[in-house]
Amino acid sequence: MNTLTIRIESLQDVAKAIRATLAAGKAEGSAGLSFVDYETMHRVLSPKRLDVVRAMAGQGPISYREVARRVGRDFKGVHSDLTALIQAGVVDRTEDGVLFPYDALHFEFDIRASAA
Repeated sequence: MNTLTIRIESLQDVAKAIRATLAAGKAEGSAGLSFVDYETMHRVLSPKRLDVVRAMAGQGPISYREVARRVGRDFKGVHSDLTALIQAGVVDRTEDGVLFPYDALHFEFDIRASAA
């Protein structure tokens, strides 16, 4: 299964992972996308946008209108969501429409108590 892993991690953690990958000479096995905090992740991957991603998973390139039909929403709103997902690197724009090139999303993060 081709999975996109979503993480919440600091810029320092991302830099550390990049250095480790460069030192090892190979990348980890799965694709990943990192956000610096939960709020940013939730803004980009809102429930409606996750519905869009779910409708696209494993389907190959599809048109904006077909995505809107699959999620039962108006074209304008879905177009706006797809634009945000493209800008975030979650969805790709192709000659044939839009593509979520994965079969699944995996979320990997901890939520901890705030410092007092």
